[in-house]
Amino acid sequence: MPAYRRPCRTVRAGNILIGGDAPVSIQSMLNTDPHDAAASIAQAQALEAAGCEIIRATVPDTAAAATLTALKNSVACPIVADIHFDYRLALASVDAGADKIRINPGNIGGEDRVRAVVEKCRGAGVSIRIGVNGGSLERELWEKYGGPTAEAMVESARRHIQLLEQEHFYDYVLSLKHSNVKTMLDAYRMAAEVFDCPLHLGVTEAGTARMGLVKSAIGIGSLLADGIGDTIRVSLTADPVTEIAAARDILKASGRGTQGVTVVSCPTCGRTRVNLISLAEQVEAALADCPKRLTVAVMGCAVNGPGEAREADVGIACGDGVGLLFKKGEIVCKVPEAEILPTLLRFIEEL
Repeated sequence: MPAYRRPCRTVRAGNILIGGDAPVSIQSMLNTDPHDAAASIAQAQALEAAGCEIIRATVPDTAAAATLTALKNSVACPIVADIHFDYRLALASVDAGADKIRINPGNIGGEDRVRAVVEKCRGAGVSIRIGVNGGSLERELWEKYGGPTAEAMVESARRHIQLLEQEHFYDYVLSLKHSNVKTMLDAYRMAAEVFDCPLHLGVTEAGTARMGLVKSAIGIGSLLADGIGDTIRVSLTADPVTEIAAARDILKASGRGTQGVTVVSCPTCGRTRVNLISLAEQVEAALADCPKRLTVAVMGCAVNGPGEAREADVGIACGDGVGLLFKKGEIVCKVPEAEILPTLLRFIEEL
């Protein structure tokens, strides 16, 4: 784990703690018809099976609130109600069993409406996410700053934090999402200095599975590496289940993952005498669900073998028809090429 993690208070969303010393949790959002309970349940169960820890569902009208109840009865993950424009939908969502309410201060309405949501959540023990978004910033802040700048987003957050705190409500998480990675980074870093609440990280409208992952890895990963961030959502224009693997990989790469295997492998060169690309892919696929917190190296030759990968917990260095199995840089045994994969996997299983 990184030496530093930004201190903040802890907020509960159902059975998940966010902030403090709690592990960084992974979120996603359903993209099914919110009125189709069966489809929403199926997707929520798929997300949960993939490792999602918090699930968000949009509530565009009162009829959709009933789906929240169905979700609560079908998965163990906390359910977050995503609310825009109509504060009464937040009230209905609390009644339907939501564990957390996400409101956008730029479109939820006046202070009296926010207060109504706060009082409802307080009475039910439900937390709130203040979701500041560059695309729906308050008009006066847009005009003041000339657009959705990081400073404008932080001022928006400050206004709504003050509104909640003057009502003595502190069970809130803050997000400051923007589609521009640099603006997103600036906003979160500013917020981390001035607020003490947990931070929900994300790059909004990040894009397709390819570009969205790159932008999310840069934005979310940079902040996590600096010790900032308590829960994350990788927003992709793709099946939401793919967001979970992406989030887990970002957590592992930034040193914030609490479990799972990290595979390191060399890029291959003219010294390589095995199909290392295929081997590395097979190792990664075979260990995708392994809960052990290990670094596994798959290397193409002795040059990039036990020496360069000595910090790996276990690894294989491939030669001409053979593989050297090593642990912490020390060679354990030599195996024929056909036995490289099963030997490596069996050795990891026995650790």
